[in-house]
Amino acid sequence: MNDLQGLALTAATGAALEAYCAAQDEFRCFVGDPAATVERAIAASPGMTMAYAFKAWLYLLGTEPGGTAVAREACAAAAGLPANQRERQHLQAASLLAHGHWYEAGRALEDLSAQYPLDLLALQAGHQIDFFTGDSRMLRDRIARALPSWRSGMSGYHAVLGMHAFGLEETGDYAQAERAGRLAVELEPRDSWGWHAVAHVHEMRNDAEAGVRWLAPNAATWSNGSFLAVHNWWHLALFQLELGRVAEVLKLYDEAIGGTGSVVMLDLIDASALLWRLQLAGADVGPRWEPVADRWQSAGVPGLYAFNDLHMMMAFVGAGREEQQLAVLDAQQAALARDDDNAHFTSAVGRGAAQAIRAWGQGDFAGCVRQLRAIRSTAHRFGGSHAQRDLIDQTLLGAAERAGQQDYAAALAFERLALRPRREHAAPGLALAA
Repeated sequence: MNDLQGLALTAATGAALEAYCAAQDEFRCFVGDPAATVERAIAASPGMTMAYAFKAWLYLLGTEPGGTAVAREACAAAAGLPANQRERQHLQAASLLAHGHWYEAGRALEDLSAQYPLDLLALQAGHQIDFFTGDSRMLRDRIARALPSWRSGMSGYHAVLGMHAFGLEETGDYAQAERAGRLAVELEPRDSWGWHAVAHVHEMRNDAEAGVRWLAPNAATWSNGSFLAVHNWWHLALFQLELGRVAEVLKLYDEAIGGTGSVVMLDLIDASALLWRLQLAGADVGPRWEPVADRWQSAGVPGLYAFNDLHMMMAFVGAGREEQQLAVLDAQQAALARDDDNAHFTSAVGRGAAQAIRAWGQGDFAGCVRQLRAIRSTAHRFGGSHAQRDLIDQTLLGAAERAGQQDYAAALAFERLALRPRREHAAPGLALAA
């Protein structure tokens, strides 16, 4: 039997194929629970190799502490099953990532996509790896290579457009990115990644009003059943913060971002990042740090992925938890000794970023400046988007001001004003550039 793109699936039964295709549909829109749906495929056909590979990817691409073990089990379960070449390549790539080899996994999927450009799962998994490794060029080019094989009307075409839109945005082609992202959601209104890509365009253009117009009236569409909803609410909150609407930002935080109680890593990142930005803007966040720190402490495992460590450190600094701050640094020190790519993420960016946030919390703003100056130009090496990593620049500017480094703070403010000429509200340091 074949999937929705016509690719052969070893040992798929009718019921397994139906569940597998439903999981594909959920994953490409970022809605529902594709992990549970792919379990139905495995239950219907325990010999369906590709269902195990799909399960492995779903548990690997969320950077959840428990995901790696589940993914390794899925790969092991599939290892002895009959498989075609494409399925074996998926298992090889997933196994590489399950052992911490992000770059090799991305290259393995790159080769797979060159052979099978209609393999949407390979494109999506590779696209997410490019995001987590901060490879903006591959975010664009991985998808661009496959685009000639796709046509309007093909199942999943909207997702290819949405991914290409995000890659175009991360490489600075905002006009083409917006066109592709808008077409993606026109073809499939549930496509959360397409909504997300256009939100990034407005963020990078610093057009907060356009961002609000894009997300706010359509929230019922992009948030319904979406596991990317918190992140898109976060984008809306950033636009509102840019417009100086702090009360609205706090309301969004309480109702849709940090106040949901989610212990999903990606949601906790958004909660920490928004509270930190609010504080940089001079807002009073009240007792909101405590429950976020509680959730990081119970669900997070430091030292697994450096980008997560940074946001975990923010929560522990915000809540004044000294012991947990030191635990993050200790875990990062241990991570540096491991033979995986997170050792590189940590040494290149993550450790300096976490130490900078801790220095801020201790009132050592000069130390914060020193750490951030050393990493800001290469911060993409530990993943995330331009919009997410902007927090490093914002923190550097705020720390320079607080350290009394007025000449440097003014230089940073002028730099920021040149890139974000519409910014008029709640900007640390912009008074220096007036």
